[in-house]
Amino acid sequence: MYPYTICFIKRGHNLLLLNREKAPTKGLWNGVGGKFEPGESPLACVLRETFEETGIKLADAHYRGVVSWESDGISRGGMYVFVAELPEDYVYPTPLKISEGILDWKAIDWILSERNLGIGEMIPYYLPAILRGECLEHRCTFSNHKLTGYTAVSLSVEVLGS
Repeated sequence: MYPYTICFIKRGHNLLLLNREKAPTKGLWNGVGGKFEPGESPLACVLRETFEETGIKLADAHYRGVVSWESDGISRGGMYVFVAELPEDYVYPTPLKISEGILDWKAIDWILSERNLGIGEMIPYYLPAILRGECLEHRCTFSNHKLTGYTAVSLSVEVLGS
């Protein structure tokens, strides 16, 4: 079981992203989420973390697979990935300063624009698939702190519980 969850909250053609103040993604825009509490399922964790970080109480989030990473041949971790959709008229004013950093709506086109150095390095690889509704395992390989490889494989078993 991986120790983290991440959620991309979609409203129309925008995603609510967090510019984190702490490592390892300090200064980069990323989804919201965090670490499990004892006994939590991935879904329960992502719903709790989303509420804690944004104040948005999601009724549900859609499981879109996992992202795992290894560095110099050693598995370093992974996270369960979710997408939640809000109505286009949902009011959530940003930018908003919170304890974790700054929340802001970002256009999907901006997030995925080529050479966008303002987002987490792995996001351009897996975000298009999760926004299409695909449920995959996204494997990222790093060497000397640089992303050197990416593969996506089908998941054989769904690992979620409520």
